[in-house]
Amino acid sequence: MSEHRRKPPQPQSGGRAAARRGTSGSTGRRAAPHHTTPSPSASYGSPEGGQDAEERPYGGRADARRAAQRSGTRRRPADGGGRGAGGGGRRPGGGGGPGRGRGRGGGPEKRRFIDYPRSDTYGWRRWLPSWRLVTGTCLGFLTLMMGAAGLGYALVDVPNANNAAQAESNVFYWADGSQMAATGGTKNRQIVGVDQIPTSMQNAVIAAENATFREDQGVDPMGIGRAMFNMATGGETQGGSTITQQYVKNMYLNQEQTISRKVQELFISIKVDAKKSKDDILAGYLNTAFYGRNAYGIQAAAQAYFGRDSKQLSTEQSVFLAALLKGPNLYNPDGGVGAAATPEANRERVEKRWAWILDRQVDVGLMDAAERAKFTKFPKLKKQTSTLGGQTGYLVDIAKDYVAKKTGKKPEELERGGYHVYTTFDKKKVRQLEKAVNDTRKGFLDEKKREKDRLVQFGAASVDPDNGKIVALYGGPGYDEGHYTNNANTSGVPVGSTWKPFVLASAMEFGTYANGREPLSPMTKYNGNDLIVIKDRNGNPIEDAQGRPFRQKNEGTKPWGQVTLVEAMQESINTPFVQLGIDVGLANTRTTTKKLGILEESFDKGNLGNASFSLGTSTPSAIRMADSYATFANSGKQYEPYSVTKVEYKKNNQTQVLSGFEAPTGRRALSEPVADTVTKVLENVVQNGTAKRIKDIGFPVAGKTGTTDKNKSAWFVGYTRELSTAVTLFRTDPKEGELLSMNGTGGMDSIHGGDIPAQLWEDYMAEALKDAEHKPFPEPSKEVGKVFDPSPSATSSASAPEPTKEETKEPSTPPTTKEEEEEEEEEEKPTPPPSPDPSCDQWDWDCNNSSANSVGGANGANGSSSDGGSTDGSAANSGGTNVGTPNGGTTDGGANGGVSTGPGTTGQTGTTGTTGQTGAGGNNGTNGANGGTTDGGTDGGFLGGSG
Repeated sequence: MSEHRRKPPQPQSGGRAAARRGTSGSTGRRAAPHHTTPSPSASYGSPEGGQDAEERPYGGRADARRAAQRSGTRRRPADGGGRGAGGGGRRPGGGGGPGRGRGRGGGPEKRRFIDYPRSDTYGWRRWLPSWRLVTGTCLGFLTLMMGAAGLGYALVDVPNANNAAQAESNVFYWADGSQMAATGGTKNRQIVGVDQIPTSMQNAVIAAENATFREDQGVDPMGIGRAMFNMATGGETQGGSTITQQYVKNMYLNQEQTISRKVQELFISIKVDAKKSKDDILAGYLNTAFYGRNAYGIQAAAQAYFGRDSKQLSTEQSVFLAALLKGPNLYNPDGGVGAAATPEANRERVEKRWAWILDRQVDVGLMDAAERAKFTKFPKLKKQTSTLGGQTGYLVDIAKDYVAKKTGKKPEELERGGYHVYTTFDKKKVRQLEKAVNDTRKGFLDEKKREKDRLVQFGAASVDPDNGKIVALYGGPGYDEGHYTNNANTSGVPVGSTWKPFVLASAMEFGTYANGREPLSPMTKYNGNDLIVIKDRNGNPIEDAQGRPFRQKNEGTKPWGQVTLVEAMQESINTPFVQLGIDVGLANTRTTTKKLGILEESFDKGNLGNASFSLGTSTPSAIRMADSYATFANSGKQYEPYSVTKVEYKKNNQTQVLSGFEAPTGRRALSEPVADTVTKVLENVVQNGTAKRIKDIGFPVAGKTGTTDKNKSAWFVGYTRELSTAVTLFRTDPKEGELLSMNGTGGMDSIHGGDIPAQLWEDYMAEALKDAEHKPFPEPSKEVGKVFDPSPSATSSASAPEPTKEETKEPSTPPTTKEEEEEEEEEEKPTPPPSPDPSCDQWDWDCNNSSANSVGGANGANGSSSDGGSTDGSAANSGGTNVGTPNGGTTDGGANGGVSTGPGTTGQTGTTGTTGQTGAGGNNGTNGANGGTTDGGTDGGFLGGSG
């Protein structure tokens, strides 16, 4: 090789590197300098060694690697020596000389078909695909997709619309297996051609559902991809986005949101768009869509909502029907299934969508702005009609709602038919409940005679305490009578004092902040007087909206004084439970109530933190109230109320049993002693309190009455071991959607839970349980809670502050004189706790109350020592069956003292005693007191002989 191709000689001196190169020798890692004498063993390139070796010397590993990269191959030994073959490897040397043998030999390495990770790069760049790999992958994927699409297109046939869109009706069964109703499916469908569908309807649907319908190819690839991604990742499911896709979806009974079904929908939509005209597709969609009111197709919908044929629809009416396609369950002004589908909410939604569709037509060029301005009035709808009479419609809706929740299907999907639903409803009990309501209505109301008797509504529900089955309900006169709101499942009627047992149960579970969170006994006393100031946990008055001390109102003005929670429940006194609710903590009451089965969404959101929350301003349904009281009946074990035991889906002569309809498992909501103690307290309400009109029913009963502010609703919720039933009565204006006062209804000044609701409850339960084997309620297995005397600084028992002039303006606080203020302060002074009789057990209500009536004796002592007698109401003489002495009249006070026992003995020197009436409870106790001189004092006589 010529000299001019040689590299310039390297300098002899150059520091350590030069010295190292000079001494490395022929066996080192670097080649010998070019000016040294060549030898065969020093040759790199040729077998002879020589000048070639000097022309291309390696300078080390880095130079070798760079050389290999420039040549596009791995570095290899000069003579192809293999590993360990004595070849060159990394060391300079001849083919046969010694060496480390690191090369692989055999010529250049063979390239891979897919060079990934890349072999010609190092580090992170090895994992970066080349543009050739990316391009090839995309082309391959597109080729496969086109092949799959072509195959799918070739294999999928367009189904017959008339056959595919028709389905078997949904069939509902009673608990005994007999058929209750058949609905849904194809019971109301009439196919019409596109010439029978007005242009206004076509334009409204296109603008609302698929503005590019006339130009697209039947599918929206982006919409399909988005829907498939959401379904695959568990996100919100989406249906077909084009009119063609929705038409295809309506052709199939299988409405499941699955990827396989979406793929079918895609291919069929493409083929349908290719084979059918746009007019035929649009007509097919409008003829298979569900519009609510059991109407399938545009013709049936036009008749159901407007009483006319589809071709006669006005623009306003067409736009309304187009709005329903968004989902009639939430857009039908009649209301739908579920808490969100109320008539009021649905109407608001559909009116907004109606206006939006009109505006949308302007946006997409299907209507000009001047024409749009003409349509400002929402169309008037025809009165709804139904083939489901009596209670059947309400029962079907309850069952459909339960199936929809369990399966995740929309009500519109269930309406397509094919489902056989087996319910928990007892046909006999449903008929008995309906008869009891109708008999009560006829005997109580006269709409022709009294204006106040109009718009009165009844609602009721029964639940089995042993398992949570909803066995009966009364929802109203019936769908066939034009009443489409289910009063048994209504969510807008406050429950009033039927809420108080929840507060009591919470006190026995959580205790109060003032007693160190010890469980509270129902024998604990609270101030029951009217208009007492409610105080917070620090003993400070709670302020009302005007910043004044909040005074709780009872129904009457009777000065009850200190009463046990048993007595407060018996007489349904408000003030003790309002103060108790604050002492326990309203959050704790909500926790207990939710465990009992009351839904959180029914809580009065505006009163969650207010004292009045404890008085039942919340609005759970009759079903939920019956279920929560069933938990007391079942000694604290709660079951979710349910209405369906089995669902079958029938398609193409094949039956599929749907999962998820097993009976709910019970859970412990309250301890047995707490639940059984609440039952004992509520038994007393029936025997001696506000519900005593039903005490002669003939079997063990516990329950609570409820009446709300301004007499807008009245409730009775009661139970036996076998059945729990809630009854509600209210007046409502369907146009305004608000409750009205029932004062004057039925010719009565006011309606209470212990009146009409309790009587209706008794009429029904006496028939429903006449053949039952009645079990007594269990006695509490142990004492629950301790009797606690609330501190005056922490409860309402402290004297109220003197009202200011501004306070007298408060409607709930009437003007007072100085004497009245002093009297009120005297009434609100705390009474020392009684000394319990050592011979009594703490939980012996009768015994404890005999001693407790020393409070009455103390008040009795307010009379003169000669006439009132300081010993008349003393603990030693109070209680039992003592009657008046001859000086104080005979048989005064009575033996039937009940929970609070009988009276103390009469005054020793009564001078004007008259013969008292036979004692039976509190009122006769008062007569006994009045048997002595008038100095004996009403308070002493009443509390000494209260029942």
